[in-house]
Amino acid sequence: MSQSPAPRDFDSLRTAVLEKRSSLPKRLMQVASYALERPDDIAFGTTASIAQAAQVQPSTLVRFAQHFGFEGFSGLQQLFRDRLKGRNGSYEERLRQLEEGGTADTEGISILNGFLAAAHNSLDNLADAVDADRLERAISLLSRANTIYLIARRRSFPIVAYMSYAFGKLKVPCQLVSTAVGNDDDLLSFATSADAAFTVSFAPYAPESIAQANALRAAGVPVIALTDSALSPMVDSAEVWFELVEADHAGFRSLSASFAFAMALTVGVAERRRQG
Repeated sequence: MSQSPAPRDFDSLRTAVLEKRSSLPKRLMQVASYALERPDDIAFGTTASIAQAAQVQPSTLVRFAQHFGFEGFSGLQQLFRDRLKGRNGSYEERLRQLEEGGTADTEGISILNGFLAAAHNSLDNLADAVDADRLERAISLLSRANTIYLIARRRSFPIVAYMSYAFGKLKVPCQLVSTAVGNDDDLLSFATSADAAFTVSFAPYAPESIAQANALRAAGVPVIALTDSALSPMVDSAEVWFELVEADHAGFRSLSASFAFAMALTVGVAERRRQG
């Protein structure tokens, strides 16, 4: 059991997890990954429901809490609940009202309002999550690249597809790797250290994207990653990475904040190249 004082807030816990990521036992790392990816679920769930979702035994949650200086899991959970107190609860309240009924004239409008509230929540979180210096570094790396390789799969694919369209309009050389043709590895074989890559992957992480990002990093190609957890496998291959968790409505997650971030990055790169 760790003798260090328990973290006093979510950010301190996140820092402690990252510092110990290489030494944490497998099951505790499993809990850590789930906790950082789904902090709201930790705040509101029961020990049984959280253990089931994280695919561990309830006793593992207790061991995880004690490893970081808490007496038990309830102390750790309170930290996650305190995290929510500083956030604007109006959007969660709107969702709760929609679920209870009576605030919308039709089911369709109720669903739309739910997704709008989740989108607002995601955008609010984005404003606090992106470090300005890190964003500038990403823009600098991508703007110097001869060609920007864009990599994503499944739910993440629309992000890079639109970036490819926007880069084309802005006259920035890029290559969309995730194609239906199936020649991804052939396309990536042209990448050199004079190029750069932007990759996106959210849990459950796409194995193809992970492998391609690792291969590019090994070849000396700078990789910029957008993902949803500091414990994401995309972090290991990225020279610069960004953590962004989209809010959901009824379990469905949109890409509102992800698109806003991607377009800011795209336009920032084009503007930097225009300035020379």
